[in-house]
Amino acid sequence: MDEPLKVAVNLSPVQFRHGDIVSIVGNALRISGLPAERLELEVTETLWIQDGDSVLDQLKQLRQMGVSIALDDFGTGYSSLAYLWKFPFDTVKIDRSFVSQMESEPKAAAIVDTITGLGKTLGLTITAEGVETLAQATFLKEAGCDQAQGYLFGRPLPAAAANALANANPLSVVEEPDTHIVF
Repeated sequence: MDEPLKVAVNLSPVQFRHGDIVSIVGNALRISGLPAERLELEVTETLWIQDGDSVLDQLKQLRQMGVSIALDDFGTGYSSLAYLWKFPFDTVKIDRSFVSQMESEPKAAAIVDTITGLGKTLGLTITAEGVETLAQATFLKEAGCDQAQGYLFGRPLPAAAANALANANPLSVVEEPDTHIVF
């Protein structure tokens, strides 16, 4: 049986500054009826620059609720490997800037491989952002990425179309009639 789709929501550092993000998320889950296990909150590294201890506490509380936490745009900005073991992440999202260049720039491909390997060693789910070609999807699948997102799989949709898609079978990208790349 396929796992239910997750709902991913980007959070900004401003939303954490007020210190009530845990109650806001809890209320949203209660009102929507969405099980906490289906919610993934995406945060960027800039989040904990000002008050890392407070952010860490809030992220831990969110995890205790059953919500998963993704480190978005990893490899850009203020990247520090310390974040990967200090903060309770479930997922690391490889930034699209590396994905878009990995076919033509060996250093970008090496960074994708390294992030994927490190994430796997730490027990994290690895998601690649900005996948636009079948060649990128194939490389990422072979590198060990668990998930991919980007225009190859679909463009932004109106709410009604997104709901219909969420109730459909998982997407796959067909390379040849007998070969599928599925994340």
